[in-house]
Amino acid sequence: MRVAVLGASGRIGRDVVDVLKGRGHEVVAATREVGVDAYSGGGLAAALAGVEVVVDAINAATTETDAVVDFFRTIGHNVQSAAADAGVRRIVLVSIIGIDEFPAGHYAGKVAHERAYREGAVPVRVLRAAQFHEFTEMMLDWTTQGDTAYVPKMRTQLVAARTVAERLAAMVVEPDGADLVEIAGPHEVNLASATAKLAARRGVPAHVREVVLDDDPNHRLQADGALLPRPGAIIAGPTFDEWLDAHYPA
Repeated sequence: MRVAVLGASGRIGRDVVDVLKGRGHEVVAATREVGVDAYSGGGLAAALAGVEVVVDAINAATTETDAVVDFFRTIGHNVQSAAADAGVRRIVLVSIIGIDEFPAGHYAGKVAHERAYREGAVPVRVLRAAQFHEFTEMMLDWTTQGDTAYVPKMRTQLVAARTVAERLAAMVVEPDGADLVEIAGPHEVNLASATAKLAARRGVPAHVREVVLDDDPNHRLQADGALLPRPGAIIAGPTFDEWLDAHYPA
């Protein structure tokens, strides 16, 4: 099967490419580096020529609400239009668990992303994932000041990016399947506690502090568990501790 992967150089996209190639599929890695810009539409027609399925694993460089909503909404409309013209059979989109009520930032952008795709003619399957185990690495990169990382209060059920990529690859080839699927890791975790475990393995920063960001419109939903999977979600390992042992041996 010929599959185009948008965002093929990103965290989840490169794993999707690797899994699909490992299963014998022909993969078009559609990135800006090869002249494909899903936001402007540039290069999309050529990238989707002869493609049967499109995987959208694009991420945004901004979390400013208006900008990220515009970014994802525009991409959804552009890809739908190009996919319909190319005769694509379906689109598979990776999104985030529990985002429907979030009013701001990246979560609001992903809501717009999903809606834009649903408005098009090509059938869409959405895989809503919990935050990745790798999100703890991002937390340390984003929030460390001096010897302390300040991690927002969040209940989540971290899942490995590779596990999500494998599920996306399965949704590419399944002749039938649900329009919306959730996937999460085996256990609920506190994000700050998980990030502190990673910091201890790395040796830096010295401290991880959980904070409540009252100026963030999303903070209460994150803290109260809106990002946890619903009944019926796919629950898949490895656990966070198993992932940590594999990537950061004690």
